[in-house]
Amino acid sequence: MVTRIVAASLGERVGQPNIVENQPGAGGNIAHANAAKAPADGYTLLFVVPSVVTNPFYMKAAIDPFRDLAPAIHLDNASMVLIAHPSYAPSTVTDVLADIKARPGQVSCGASGALPSVGCELLRAHAGADMLMVMYKGNGPALNALIGGEINLLFDVVNIAAGHVKSGRVRAIATTAPRRGIGPLGELPVIADTVAGFELVTWHGVMMSPATPRPLIERVNRELNAVLQRADVRERFAASGLQITGGTPEAFAEILRRDYDKYGGALRAAGVKPE
Repeated sequence: MVTRIVAASLGERVGQPNIVENQPGAGGNIAHANAAKAPADGYTLLFVVPSVVTNPFYMKAAIDPFRDLAPAIHLDNASMVLIAHPSYAPSTVTDVLADIKARPGQVSCGASGALPSVGCELLRAHAGADMLMVMYKGNGPALNALIGGEINLLFDVVNIAAGHVKSGRVRAIATTAPRRGIGPLGELPVIADTVAGFELVTWHGVMMSPATPRPLIERVNRELNAVLQRADVRERFAASGLQITGGTPEAFAEILRRDYDKYGGALRAAGVKPE
């Protein structure tokens, strides 16, 4: 959704169409690698989420986000929500942790790399017991598995999960926001109320080939910052619980480094090794 909103508005500004090409697989690493090898002419933009900095901790074939790509802009932030299949009895974070501890290796958590996997690992670490980690090619298939009752738990982005929560297909337990009142499910408790320091904030951004001339990166940054200031874009982002950020390529580089260090530390502590 975010990619298409941004692409359409960017196309209007620069007077030419923008084609959104989905390249799923390997937690986004296929798309990352293709963008890294794309001509450095400014015509290929890579839409990224935190998987670009967490993939190196899961797969040996992952690109180096600091060597193989260049940051252009940080678009927004978004909280995540811990959701469960309606048949899963625990309804609070305390209950979930107790259930994981009481039934080691039996409580299942869907994961697709990036922050959903980090969330599962943090739950397992705080429970002090093993969980059944079920890997999917993306959070879309993982969400379908949760709705179908194949798994117990899943971390998903609030703006995607909210509709399924309201329809009753899944049940929301708590968000990963730093405090209550943020986004469409702001009435929920936050996991940090129970587990101190538990915070997962995902984001969207744009990166480019590392050989792209600086003036082209600055042009893309300037145009996308202007897109983010459009009233219609801001309204659609806000309705989905997304907090617009924008800013310089350097500011995005700092976020990439921060999350690489933060989530990498959590994954190493959980014993995750690249395969």
